Amino acid sequence: MSDQAHSLRNLVSIRGANKSSREMQGPRLARFITVSSGKGGVGKSNFTLNFALALQSLGKKVLIFDADIGMANIDVLMGTSSRYNLHHLLSREKSIHEIIGKGPNSLPYISGGSGMANLVSLSDHDIQYFTSQIELMANEMDYIIFDTGAGLSKENIQFITAADECLVVTTPEPTSITDAYALIKVVNGIDDRVPFQLVINRAVDETEAKHTSNKIMLAAKKFLDLEISMLGYISEDARVVQSVKKQIPFSIAFPNCAATRDIQRLARRYMVVPNSIQPNTLSGIKGFMQKWLHRP
Repeated sequence: MSDQAHSLRNLVSIRGANKSSREMQGPRLARFITVSSGKGGVGKSNFTLNFALALQSLGKKVLIFDADIGMANIDVLMGTSSRYNLHHLLSREKSIHEIIGKGPNSLPYISGGSGMANLVSLSDHDIQYFTSQIELMANEMDYIIFDTGAGLSKENIQFITAADECLVVTTPEPTSITDAYALIKVVNGIDDRVPFQLVINRAVDETEAKHTSNKIMLAAKKFLDLEISMLGYISEDARVVQSVKKQIPFSIAFPNCAATRDIQRLARRYMVVPNSIQPNTLSGIKGFMQKWLHRP
């Protein structure tokens, strides 16, 4: 694990010299959130979609950015298809407003598509353009949620260390717990300012959810000296599988099921939990872009 962390640290170097320039940036409206997981198959994207819809139902303006390179599936879960993606923005064919698709309840989302692979090779001029476009959305939204890929890829680490916080989705399965902790450990070794919150998916009940989260929280405290909290849990619910087959978010297809009640409770809790972000560390859209794309 230490070799992997060292390798990623080299790839995703967070230079102290950039800190002062980030702190000089002004505030912006949107809060940048990454939803990540240590392994695939834990329901991360499904959580992202229904969490965004729950926040929207509470009056918040939410944009989903499908940042899962190669495995983007938010539009599949919604039963929609976006004509344009990030590639059309970077090539100047479309503006950011034009590449935004609309899902259920008019939930806005951006498909990364082939444009995700091009981000690391953008010229400074392209970076300025991309930053200005993202800034437009940051000024219009309360939350921009990045649905990242699973695991410890370079791209995932870049998103997590750039955003304001990371929601880590796991299940009570032992391998899922181990991989979730590994993700937290590696990211914390690269940038120890990243705040984490746990979301336990497919829990039999609250007791199992707390037992699962405690394993990760205690290990993080003991070995990383890191405080992590459980944001909430989503019950094991057959309606979720049915909704995926229907390509309709479960919170819309089955508004009274257990999973929907859980996601609504989780979203309400998220809105009232005090913001753990340290002031002036991640402020400004330019600061976010600098960390994400590692440009001075």
